Amino acid sequence: MLTHSEVMHRVAMMQAQLQAKGIDGALLIFPIDVFYFSGTRQNSTLWIPTVGEPVLLVRKSLSRARVESTLADIRPFPSSKEFPSLFGDQLLKIGFTFDVAPVQQLNYYSKLLPGCEFVDVSAAIREVRSIKSLYELQQIKASGDALSTVFTQVPEFLKEGMSELDLAAEFEYRLRKAGHEGHTRMRAFSQELSGGGLAVSASGASYGFLDGPVSGKGLSNASPQGASRDVIVRNIPVLLDYTGVFNGYITDMTRIFVIGTLDPELLRAFNLALDIQNLVQSELKPGAICEEIFFKALEMAEKGGFGRSFMGMPGEQARFVGHGIGLELDEFPVLAQGFKMPLQSGQTIAVEPKFSIPGKGAVGIENTFAVTTDGGLKLTDIPDEMVFL
Repeated sequence: MLTHSEVMHRVAMMQAQLQAKGIDGALLIFPIDVFYFSGTRQNSTLWIPTVGEPVLLVRKSLSRARVESTLADIRPFPSSKEFPSLFGDQLLKIGFTFDVAPVQQLNYYSKLLPGCEFVDVSAAIREVRSIKSLYELQQIKASGDALSTVFTQVPEFLKEGMSELDLAAEFEYRLRKAGHEGHTRMRAFSQELSGGGLAVSASGASYGFLDGPVSGKGLSNASPQGASRDVIVRNIPVLLDYTGVFNGYITDMTRIFVIGTLDPELLRAFNLALDIQNLVQSELKPGAICEEIFFKALEMAEKGGFGRSFMGMPGEQARFVGHGIGLELDEFPVLAQGFKMPLQSGQTIAVEPKFSIPGKGAVGIENTFAVTTDGGLKLTDIPDEMVFL
């Protein structure tokens, strides 16, 4: 449970953003944003005024919200007639999350508050949430420890002849038993992740919709990602890319397993991925520019002879090498072309240099790091080396 001081610190950071932008307050309806600023994920709308105490308006469950949240003002969601009276007469400009709120909801609140201007505060919220408190860093480290423990168990159950689906089921069973919550939240439209991750062998080097370097074949055209029914064979890399979600906080990591030996080209690509990760880790310091880190990683991939396979299949590569992570899998900052923001201490980033070689498979590495003055602090702390069985 979040402490009152933790919640109010988050609210104060958001209020500073609102004041700087001349916005009277933020009306938040997206569940994970409500949770971040209130401590409860009940069906609620949260009003954060530029000055003063937040108000949590709960549809269901009011009783549970009052137990879970430390906010002082928690009320039932009012009727349409009563709603405007909560805001006084001076309300002019209201922050809203245009990135995730349906147009239907924007229209609904616009009708409840006629005459008010609704403006986008999506980026401001994501910036606030990107900087993790000590409490959040502890949660992410605990998540990383739990996920790492399951990764160390893979040699116990990975066998030649089993299907990718059976491998995924065993991994996800153990992860769930460890306390994995199962719901890997993603903010981006048209992105989804079932089960927590990908367990793929040769199908890892395939095309797919997922905004990442590896997609997997999946089980149908309706779910074209992740494990398929393809059989795991010798001398092919088995890529396990999984998230762990514990107490709401996500960590993300990838490890490669091989039954037998590995094609020399894939081995060179994997070693290059380790080198790129080490470079990026050394750059994860306050003030470093995200885009510049990405370009350094891309340059290493090209000089190493694998530029066309870096971060995805040729022609469909992801244009990033790391993504922010926390309560969602795709938070700020992003180590990507066009993302020119400087890093800040306390941000957490999943770094995932990977290569997809058509006809041979996908290899790479992924770990979750915290930005510190000494470079990236690894929060998924087990060996990076490929495991041969």
